[in-house]
Amino acid sequence: MTFIALKALLAFAQPPQPGVAANPTGEMLKTVGMLVFMAVIMYFAMIRPPQQKARQHAELLKSIKPGDKIVTSGGVLGVVVNVKEKSVSIRSADTKLEILKSAISEISEKSAGPAES
Repeated sequence: MTFIALKALLAFAQPPQPGVAANPTGEMLKTVGMLVFMAVIMYFAMIRPPQQKARQHAELLKSIKPGDKIVTSGGVLGVVVNVKEKSVSIRSADTKLEILKSAISEISEKSAGPAES
């Protein structure tokens, strides 16, 4: 919110009435309510999206099987040859590489065969 917009909002506020004291309980509830509202907005804007992305990446890593064409975070394209607990062997051009599962950024093409358990 810009300063000009804030100034316009404050112009519509009721000026304090002389001789009438503000309700301290109401003011406290407004403050607490605003803090709760800001915490909810922060959760949905900053905390939840990375959690969802991490969950999707974990599901992607669980679904890797031999024959899948993958792209690593370094940009290497390859075909999965073997899947181990923490690493994956891939064939890229004429080389065979072993990479960590966490280095896989996407599966570009799924293999046609059934998944191995």
